[in-house]
Amino acid sequence: MRKVLALELRNVSYALDGRTILDSVDWSVRPGEHWAILGPNGSGKTTLLRIACGFLWPNAGGEVKRNGETLVNLPELRKSIGWVTASLAGEIPRREPALQTVVSGKYAQMGLFSWPWNKPTRSDFKRAEKYLAQMGAARLKRQEFGTLSQGEQQKVMIARARMTRPYLVLLDEPCAGMDPGARENFLASLEKLGKHKKVPALVYVTHHIEEILPMFKRILILKNGRVLAAGKTDALLRRETLRKLYGVDFDIEQKKQRYWPIPR
Repeated sequence: MRKVLALELRNVSYALDGRTILDSVDWSVRPGEHWAILGPNGSGKTTLLRIACGFLWPNAGGEVKRNGETLVNLPELRKSIGWVTASLAGEIPRREPALQTVVSGKYAQMGLFSWPWNKPTRSDFKRAEKYLAQMGAARLKRQEFGTLSQGEQQKVMIARARMTRPYLVLLDEPCAGMDPGARENFLASLEKLGKHKKVPALVYVTHHIEEILPMFKRILILKNGRVLAAGKTDALLRRETLRKLYGVDFDIEQKKQRYWPIPR
């Protein structure tokens, strides 16, 4: 029997102030697949994620299905798809311990608070510790969120996004603003996470090809709101693809299954 797709976009278009942001996008993600979305700034990447999460609707046409369903219960959708973006970190209370920040994801709260009839359980905290450990961040659990580095905050936010046991987690340019050392540390943790069993499908958005890890076997390439290419990463990340995407001629050097652009 054919598995239900985790996410399916059919001919999705979105417009804002008379300008087309997304134009006839077709894309589907199977359960457990890890995708990279590549494109320059302004190519529609974040808009695509916002549509996937139900924050925006395809107002210029098309259909979105999540787990095979078109009609959406928004509170349930928020639990089933996690979205990690740098802007969310600014909404977390600075003095909250990281472990509490992770547990707050169960309630979709910015800062952990609870009611007498719905308190987090010991198993919630145990699971939060497990998710931190899988990101290589177990030692951070008692540290105040506001004292963490940007890379550490992103690790905590990914653990937080998993507290509702989502089937899909979207990572919107998580390395933006990181220095090279912090970026490589974060990417190494993400690669280890991808090797764990029962990890949700991960979608990683970037405009830097060197951030595309070996775990991202499939790639969606956007340019000017349209799909330039979609399919297997190793087949599509080629010199001619980058020329079409960025208008610059690069060679691509591959080291340790990572891709590095070299200007010609």
